[in-house]
Amino acid sequence: MEPFLHTELSKPMKLIPAALAAFALALSAHAAADPTALNAAVELFNQRKQPEALKAFEALAATDPKNADVQFYLGRLALQRRDFEKAVAFLEKAAELSPADARYHQRLGDAYGQSAEKAGMLSKMGLAKKCRLAYEKAVELDPKSIDARSSLMSYYQQAPGIAGGGLDKALAQAQEIQKLDAARGRFALAGVYAADKKYDQAFAVYEEVLKAKPDDYAALFQTGRLAAISGERMDHGLKVLRQCLTLTPPENQPPHAAAHWRIGFILEKKGDKAGARAAYEASLKLDPKFSQAIESLKKL
Repeated sequence: MEPFLHTELSKPMKLIPAALAAFALALSAHAAADPTALNAAVELFNQRKQPEALKAFEALAATDPKNADVQFYLGRLALQRRDFEKAVAFLEKAAELSPADARYHQRLGDAYGQSAEKAGMLSKMGLAKKCRLAYEKAVELDPKSIDARSSLMSYYQQAPGIAGGGLDKALAQAQEIQKLDAARGRFALAGVYAADKKYDQAFAVYEEVLKAKPDDYAALFQTGRLAAISGERMDHGLKVLRQCLTLTPPENQPPHAAAHWRIGFILEKKGDKAGARAAYEASLKLDPKFSQAIESLKKL
């Protein structure tokens, strides 16, 4: 671009103050996001200070709307507040701006998948396909990403064959995860066994983990969850879920509200409606917006 041509090149450039101000404003509007400000916003996100993080990322987006990381975190924040339409828009933009980043495609898959849960039948299949393709793209871009493979495995577990799902595909992903991380691979395999109703094999995997580490929160919770969904070993399920309540949930593990809900679910199956009600209420006391407990209490 050559803004000054012909005789103007030989003349001193003079800008009046108003023009200088406009020029500076135009430059600032397209300035790159300040790395220090971006790191501070990410830290707010990691500390789960959602309102503060949202404000910080919105300010960064106003300065640098083409920063893929900023769009990525705005999408994750939208997912957390269940605003799936905005989540899809932000994450599509992140993936468009940086198409080789597996993280963006994985989270975009999350946004499509959660949008599909709320969509009508006509839209559901289209969103499910987009979800699968986004997860597959994430695995293609980063085959060593356990998170991407876990997301794809979960999709294959839950989706019907017409939507590209299948337990054989899920098992293949679980086996790949096990090659990358033995511990996470065990949980992945147990999840596939449970989905295939091979409950004894799933329980055996969790027992192996707990034999080595009796207070492993994830294994305890998943054992209780398995008891709840299978209707097997329910007394043991209650025991391990109550043990979860004595431990601090690690990051990215189901919270105590979920443990109370699962306890209520088992008690309801055992015919103890009063105990189930108390458990659901305990769940909602910890998290008044816990939708599963709200629905279970209504049905009870």
